[in-house]
Amino acid sequence: MFAIQKWRCSWSTVAKVASIVTLVSVVHLFLYPVVPSLDYFRQFQNFCVPMSMNTSNSNDKSTEGIQKNPTGIISTEGSQSNLGTSPMPMIDLNVRFPHDLHNAVVYRGAPWKAEVGRWLAGCDSNTSAVKVVEQIGGKSCRNNCSGQGICNRELGQCRCFHGFTGEECAERQELSCNYPGSKEQPFGNWVVSVCPAYCDTTRAMCFCGEGTKYPNRPVAEACGFTINPPSEPGGAPMTDFTKADLDVFTINGSRRGWCNVDPVEAYASKVLFKEECDCKYDGLWGRFCEVSVLSTCINQCSGHGFCRGGFCQCDNGWFGADCSVPSVMSSIREWPLWLRPAQVNVPENMNSRGNLVNLDAIAEKKRPLIYVYDLPPEFNSLLLEGRHFKLECVNRIYDPRNATVWTDQLYGAQMALYESMLASPHRTLNAEEADFFFVPVLDSCIITRADDAPHLSMQEHVHGGLRSSLTLEFYRKAYDHIITQYPYWNRSSGKDHIWFFSWDEGACYAPKEIWNSIMLVHWGNTNSKHNHSTTAYWGDNWDPISSDRRGNHPCFDPDKDLVLPAWKQPDEGSLNAKHWSRPREKRKTFFYFNGNLGPAYENGRPEATYSMGIRQNVAEEFGSTPNKEGKLGKQYAEDVIVTPLRAVNYHEELASSVFCGVMPGDGWSGRMEDSILQGCIPVVIQDGIYLPYENFLNYESFAVRIREDDIPNLLNILRSFNETEIEFKLGNVKKIWQRFLYRDSVVLEAERQKAVRGSVEDWGLKFSQLIEDDVLATFIQVLHYKLHNDPWRRELLQKKEFGLPNECLIRTE
Repeated sequence: MFAIQKWRCSWSTVAKVASIVTLVSVVHLFLYPVVPSLDYFRQFQNFCVPMSMNTSNSNDKSTEGIQKNPTGIISTEGSQSNLGTSPMPMIDLNVRFPHDLHNAVVYRGAPWKAEVGRWLAGCDSNTSAVKVVEQIGGKSCRNNCSGQGICNRELGQCRCFHGFTGEECAERQELSCNYPGSKEQPFGNWVVSVCPAYCDTTRAMCFCGEGTKYPNRPVAEACGFTINPPSEPGGAPMTDFTKADLDVFTINGSRRGWCNVDPVEAYASKVLFKEECDCKYDGLWGRFCEVSVLSTCINQCSGHGFCRGGFCQCDNGWFGADCSVPSVMSSIREWPLWLRPAQVNVPENMNSRGNLVNLDAIAEKKRPLIYVYDLPPEFNSLLLEGRHFKLECVNRIYDPRNATVWTDQLYGAQMALYESMLASPHRTLNAEEADFFFVPVLDSCIITRADDAPHLSMQEHVHGGLRSSLTLEFYRKAYDHIITQYPYWNRSSGKDHIWFFSWDEGACYAPKEIWNSIMLVHWGNTNSKHNHSTTAYWGDNWDPISSDRRGNHPCFDPDKDLVLPAWKQPDEGSLNAKHWSRPREKRKTFFYFNGNLGPAYENGRPEATYSMGIRQNVAEEFGSTPNKEGKLGKQYAEDVIVTPLRAVNYHEELASSVFCGVMPGDGWSGRMEDSILQGCIPVVIQDGIYLPYENFLNYESFAVRIREDDIPNLLNILRSFNETEIEFKLGNVKKIWQRFLYRDSVVLEAERQKAVRGSVEDWGLKFSQLIEDDVLATFIQVLHYKLHNDPWRRELLQKKEFGLPNECLIRTE
């Protein structure tokens, strides 16, 4: 029995297909097998949509019945199209997108693992927008948060500024700079915020205070205490944190003062000042903190608020960590680009029991859609507002012109991705339509602030001084918040939630409650070989954390998690030099590595566990700089550089090399990014530890992996590659280098600078000209693949429009 179908297509398409099929049928008789078989032309079925004569429930958009069989052919048996017993036409992605000799399928210039590349090439490329109802919040907060916080108008909850708490932010906190004192330690145990002067107890920060000429000048850390001379020749001066240095308050220009020192006189060398004092706090610039500058906030408050030390004080009608979420009181004309264009339905009665009624705005968006939780600020904004060192955990600060100064903080990737997601067209306010949920906990700020002030409580018995333990607790509290305030966790047991662990050993110390989720990390240790903490710094060691808190999970699960590139300072010089495209003949160094090589070298890390011994073993074989014993590597070669000596031009040396070493430090290092961005073939030496995108991209196409046991054979392995293979890998590095750049974050900052200052720096112009996929684009592509290919998704009955051909949808059971 035959099913009767109509085909909805343009007559021009029908004519083209008929003509081609007729021509090929004739040619096929004579030239077979020179031309493709007729199976090749199944791809044209994508251009026509079959319509069943059975018209019942014709608008059903469920995904029930879509499956991928073991042969790689995506079928649509029993799909939502209601075609009776007749299946939808099948598309064989293996035929349309065959893999190359390295088992890769190229999509948008990048070599992906075959199964990933096929789906992206056949499906991600054919994504169309769907209509999403975005709800614009109208809930109010008690007493308008007392003027000491921002009202989240989705939940009707206050987000309080630093030093304030309570349902309406009316309760003032006392955040001491010092631990309780004693006779022996009048200022308490040492902590970064330790203060012999005025303590601002809303932020636990130390200042000169009233009665001085410059009351708002920081008296940070060693500044306010006595500095003793070195105990031995050549040693470092020692700070006595039990004895205040009253000279910082002096008005005598012949003594080393600080709080009353006039900058003009000091710059003219007319008065002395204490060199240990400086301007560590954000929002201040100059040797004497005499210039007020912009502080660093998330997305700089999106043009709808004021950045107060790191916390966005939003304008009326706006909320969110970056003031990017409009409420019903905002002007539609000012809505962010990720919400426009939108059709807004305005109800007749806009006011209900003191709350303004929520508005529904219908916008067209492409999946995957990401809902970003607006967490209480203790997990993000307060960590920025209260930090004691302006460069900590951010990717930029601002100079006296309020121009951007990019940092080289590798951990800045967390801030960059967070900001990009908040401004992404893939963001949605409709959690019911969301495909993924991002939980923005800034662990890089938690780690770097773990010793900042007593209120962070790292000295509690449960933490034992471990930063890893303190950070775990922050994530667990964020989990507690979202399961009590939102209903979305339980629908997948958290499998559609995303957490970013940016520190040296990634998600090794993730609390057991959230392990089902997707972990974004820089350290992809599967623990298949290195099944314990690999850091040489005791405070980050996670081995002592009890299993009832951490569980027994690995640090990384390649079936669900993703390694992202570290932040690299936007380098206009490298862009101008086009290091990534330097040809083979100009790369004279065969193998290159520059970095700390451990205790055998001057100024080397003393711990034998540093780099898990990998860098030390490479140096022992191939070292090009004499160690403490004056010895070179056993297999020293003229065209090999393995050195701990700081390069005059590091990027130039990488760009002059064919192969570049990628080895761990204390956990991950930024060497993979260094290699790719300078066009050098990465040589990865770290067993069982994934690098950026390695579970999705085809690394064989652009990198080399060397087992740790094969380090003595490293050069033999690399020299076995012929020039054709080397050129192939170099060529692929040229195609993917932008995927290791946070270009979107840089361009967002350039756009903000243009809006505020009316001009764009050269770095902004250069990065705006880059057009290939960057970190954000790659991340979104991976999420899109996971949305329709993660096996657990089959368990969900999702009646959503996905904007994809039926052949691309995962089957729901």
